[in-house]
Amino acid sequence: MEFINLHTHSFKNNASILEVVNQYPWEFDEAIPQYSIGIHPWYIDENRLKSDLKSIEEKLKLNECLALGECGLDKRIETPFQKQTAVFQQQIELVQNTSKPIILHCVASYQEVIAIKKYMAVENPMIIHGFYKNKQVAKSLLDNGFYLSFGKYLLRNPELAEVFEYVPNDRFFLETDTIEETIIDVYQKASNIKNIKMEDLKEVVKSNFNTIFKDK
Repeated sequence: MEFINLHTHSFKNNASILEVVNQYPWEFDEAIPQYSIGIHPWYIDENRLKSDLKSIEEKLKLNECLALGECGLDKRIETPFQKQTAVFQQQIELVQNTSKPIILHCVASYQEVIAIKKYMAVENPMIIHGFYKNKQVAKSLLDNGFYLSFGKYLLRNPELAEVFEYVPNDRFFLETDTIEETIIDVYQKASNIKNIKMEDLKEVVKSNFNTIFKDK
């Protein structure tokens, strides 16, 4: 394993890449060897919520399940924010029985996520996936113990380079999410921005992964 893809929706089955494949309880694929599982705020369905939470609880006990997620909060969708918050907190309660990380979808809700982390005394590592905001938001999250994962916007938005450069080497991950580019493309971009050799970057990400994925 040379590369680590912190968050992807597409299983490539490449021996050189450790992929944390996003899974949903209602369309779970047993064939995927390593995954995260959670209820995305876009897809909260009251009719199956109980069974979805039960499935997450069961999967979190398995070694193949590396993390909870993606789950989180999104102020730009129609689902009532109060409902999103309740479902998010229910999932956090489940993962708090483990030491597994939480992969977060967060849109216009950073202060709320920070507040929930404090309120629920969450000790599980929390990773904001697909980070794309400015240095001020990054600093607030880093100061509160979050990790940041970069992918699509690192490739698309030149202004994000300054933010990524600012993030300490022990606090970031790399991902592809749903983009067509490969994780190697993301690593290459990250290597250029951080001005470190590709081999050194691989070791940095691997060290971060080993630090927080303790149940692996």
